[in-house]
Amino acid sequence: MSKRAQGRGGSIRARNEARILVAAEAVFAEAGFQGATTAAIAARAKLPKANLHYYFGTKQALYRAVLANILDLWLGALDAIRADRQPAEALRDYISSKMHWSRQRPNASKVFANEILHGAPQLGGYLATDLRRRVGQKAVVLRRWARQGLMDPVDPVHLVFTLWAMTQHYADFEMQVRAVLGRQRLTEADYTAATDTIVKLVLDGCKVTSGPPRKAGQGLRRSP
Repeated sequence: MSKRAQGRGGSIRARNEARILVAAEAVFAEAGFQGATTAAIAARAKLPKANLHYYFGTKQALYRAVLANILDLWLGALDAIRADRQPAEALRDYISSKMHWSRQRPNASKVFANEILHGAPQLGGYLATDLRRRVGQKAVVLRRWARQGLMDPVDPVHLVFTLWAMTQHYADFEMQVRAVLGRQRLTEADYTAATDTIVKLVLDGCKVTSGPPRKAGQGLRRSP
C-alpha cells in the first residue's frame, strides 16, 4: 500500500473514531452506560454498527474511551498550575480551560459525573492512583505559593475540588443554569461572565497576588 493510501486510511479512521466518540458522549450522557446501545450510538454517528465494533470492540471499551478522552482534556488543563508561573495567571488559565471544556464538551462531563454517581465502576482504580497522584503534585505547587506569600494557605486539595465543582457545574447542571437565566441555550457572554466570576472568587478568596511575595503574616489567614 502506498504512503498516500495509508495516509487516507488513517485520516478516515481518525474521522470515524471522532464521530463515534461524539455520538457516544451524547448517548451515554442521555441514557447512561446500562441504557445506551451500540445501535443507538451508530445511528447518532450515522455509521454502520459494525464500524463501532471495528474501531472500539465493545460498548464498554467505547465507554472507557469517552471517559479517557475527557480526563485527558481536564488533566491537560491542570498542567497550567506549575511552580514556575505566577499563581494568578496559572489559576486564571486553569479555570478558563475548564470552562472551555464545559462549554464545548458538556456531554463528556455528564458521562463522567454519571460514572462517579454510580460508584465509579470503570474509573475507581484510576481515581485512587493516577488522579490522586496528579492532584497531589498540584497540591505541592499550591503549598509552595502559599509559603512564598503569593496566596493564602488554604487546603490545596479542597481548593482543587472547589475548582472542579464550580467549572463542571456549567456542564453537568446546564439545564438548571439555563432555566434560572431564562435561556434556551447559554451564550458566549454567559460563559464569560461565569468564568470571570469564578476567577474573581478564587483569586480574591485566596488572596492571590501576582506581585512580589508578601512579608510573613502580611494579609495571610491561618488555615483552620
